[in-house]
Formats: sequence, structure tokens, C-alpha cells
Amino acid sequence: MKNVTRRTVLSLSAAGAAAAFLSACGGPSTSGGGSSAAPTAASLEGVKPASEIQFWSNHPGQSSEIEKSIIAAFEKANPGIKVKLITAGKNYEEVYQKFNTAYASGNAGDVVVASDATWFKYFLNKQIIPLDDLFASQKFDVEDFRTALLEDYNYKGKHYGVPYSRSTPVFYYNKDHFKAAGLPDRAPKTWQELAEWAPKLKAASTKAQQVFTVPDAESYNAWTLQNVIWGYGGGFSKDGDFALTKSPETKEAVSFLQKAIHGDKWAAIGSGEPADLFTSGATSTVVASTGSLKGILSAATFNVGVGFLPGGPKETDKIVPTGGAGVAINAKASPERQLAAAMFIKFLTNAENAAAFSKATGYLPTRTSADMKDAIQATPQLKIAIDQLEKTRPQDDARVFLPGGDLELAKALQGMLTADSDPQPNLDALSTKLEGIYNKELKPRLG
Repeated sequence: MKNVTRRTVLSLSAAGAAAAFLSACGGPSTSGGGSSAAPTAASLEGVKPASEIQFWSNHPGQSSEIEKSIIAAFEKANPGIKVKLITAGKNYEEVYQKFNTAYASGNAGDVVVASDATWFKYFLNKQIIPLDDLFASQKFDVEDFRTALLEDYNYKGKHYGVPYSRSTPVFYYNKDHFKAAGLPDRAPKTWQELAEWAPKLKAASTKAQQVFTVPDAESYNAWTLQNVIWGYGGGFSKDGDFALTKSPETKEAVSFLQKAIHGDKWAAIGSGEPADLFTSGATSTVVASTGSLKGILSAATFNVGVGFLPGGPKETDKIVPTGGAGVAINAKASPERQLAAAMFIKFLTNAENAAAFSKATGYLPTRTSADMKDAIQATPQLKIAIDQLEKTRPQDDARVFLPGGDLELAKALQGMLTADSDPQPNLDALSTKLEGIYNKELKPRLG
């Protein structure tokens, strides 16, 4: 069986007792008995851009002000086009739900934020268009995008999104707490090292309630905890095999977290936004998005340290998941609105605005030519996030491509970490659940 990439989705072997994917270079087959062809971009020959479009966003990383600023600059450069910024939800999933509901009636936005875990759902629902023809007609400098970030939206050789608010998780630590505990001023190199440091942090007079906050199901735990699981050599899927979810390596990672919570008691599942618990001083360390960087630095009343994600006993290199969101175009938008949307996306994601957005939020600069000198000078911690791109790896297919896969993973992880019991039965059930989702919900839609 050939390796199946992040963009090579899910075609089960008819004889496979396990959920082994067949190779389908460039993406899954949609021929023969499958759903009808995906939408295509409208012909824009002779088309004039619409006078107004809507941009549906959740303002990732508290970005509403910089979004408004970029929109104002776009409208100044294009006086015949107005962009109405719509708050479509507090997170990526809420944006997806609102867009999905409004799409049927034709009232969804023209440009929509599409996250790592929602863009493929938009695609499956035939709600977004491939952008490559628009890249050509609008002369997008696509080669200037960071390749790994742009290719996250590549399906069967076509791109269905453009990188926008892209991120990785990073490790945040309270420098004052570390100093009080006599620890070095750096992030731990491995999770085992943090476990070794934990007694000193607990003994220090920091008033923190715990050393580390484990994200709950509503805080994208399936995203960030991939780091811990990968460090142990486990995962949610590998080369299309869901059996990795119930592997000894995955169990070992979950058991490590259980011991930290219930045995050694230096970690706890967060109730609420982990970054808020960290900035309040309730926890000494946290893993959160680079998109939270500016908000954390602004809210904290102590010295904040930022470092690479810790590794594990088996893997310390490629253990960082990419995440965040891109922007996509509504398939039901008229040709005039698609053209205006393409013009806006080109402006929104150009090198100058990519740098401005990164400086304002802490999200990664999506353009290689983005001038980050001023941003890094203003926020030196941002360089850590950029440098950590060398340690990234594609997310497990089970989270990104399975309809509802992220939710199932999140609920299962929270359930296992809340309980102080053998996680194996739950991991077995989760693996079976993921395979069932593929067979019942995804495979029929792919043909």
C-alpha cells in the first residue's frame, strides 16, 4: 500500500478488514456511482465585479480591527466595491454551521473562513469553488504562499482555499513561575521533562492551581493533543489505517496524560479557554495557538515565555500540527460576486497584509515575501512560531477529512482523560467509530 497523503482521501479496500486506504494519487475517486461533480468557478469573461460582497469571519485571534483596516484599504483601492464584514460565529465550527444553514437559501457570505477541519466539509457539500482559474485571471502570486500552507487546500490538483489565519500550537509558560521553581528559562524539550519539572512548580509559591492545562473538547483538544500522541509514536490514523487509534503507542500517550491528571496531579482539564486560564495565573503552562500570541501577551501580567512544542519518548522532530484557517468562495455566488470576492481575497492575503495580520494577531505569515522584521521586533516571540514551521507535519486524516471526525475525537479524548481507568476499551471503540463514519458517511459521497 502506497502512502496516502493528507490530500489523498480515504478509499477503502473492499477486502480490507481494517480501514486501509487504497492509493488514490491526488485525492479520492469521485467517479462511478458517486456524487455529482463539484462546483466550478463561474466564467468571468466580460464580467464586472459586484458593488458589494460579504466576508463571513469569526475574527480569529481577535482580529476584527485588523480585518476592518484591511477592508478599508481594499475599498480605497477599489472604490466601486464594498465589503461587509459579518461576525458569523465565535469559532470556526460556528461559522461552518451558520454558512451551511444559510447556503440553502442563498444567503451565505461570498467569502468565508474555512478552517483545517471545516474546508473539506464545505467541499463535500459542494459549497465552495476551486480557485485556480481565479488565481490565473487575477494574477495571484501563488508561488509566494508558503507551500505547505497552500497545499493544505489542494484536492485532486485544485485548490479550494487560500491560507489566511494559519497557525500551529506553541508552548506558553509563565517565566515568573519557572524562576520561582528554579527551572531554566525555556520550554521543556519533552513532555517527560515537564513531568520531571512539575513537582518543583507545584512546590513553588506561585498560587497556580496546576502546572499544565489540558484542553477540553470545546478547545480543539484533538488538534493540540496530536502533539503528545505523535511524540509517543501514536496517532488517530496513519496511511489511512484507523487501527493506529487503538495502538499501544496511542494508549501510552493517553495513559501519560491520565497519570498527569489523576496520579501525579500536576495537570487538569481546563474549564473554559486554556489561554485565559494561563493569563490569569491559574496554570503555569499551556499549549495554545500562535494566533493567541498577541492576546496572551496583552492579557498577562507576568513575563510570558514561548517555546517549541515538547516531543515525546519516540519522536521529537515532526510533532507539530498545522492549523488555523483559510478563506474560500461561495459556490452559489454570482459571477459578479465571485469576481469581487477573488479581488478581495487577493488583497486580503497579499504579502503586505499577511505581514500586518501576523503582526496584529500572532498568526503565521502565509507569504514567504512578507516582511516580518517590524513584527518580530515588536513581538520577538513570533519568531518562535515561524521557526517551528520546520517541525510541522500534516494532521491525521481522521480529524481533517471524516465528517464529524474532529468532534468524535474531541469527545472521546475528554471522556478518557476525565476517567482514571484503562483507556483501551474506549480507544477500541473510537477506532471502530471512525471506520464506521468513513464507511457510512464519507465513502458513499466519494463514489
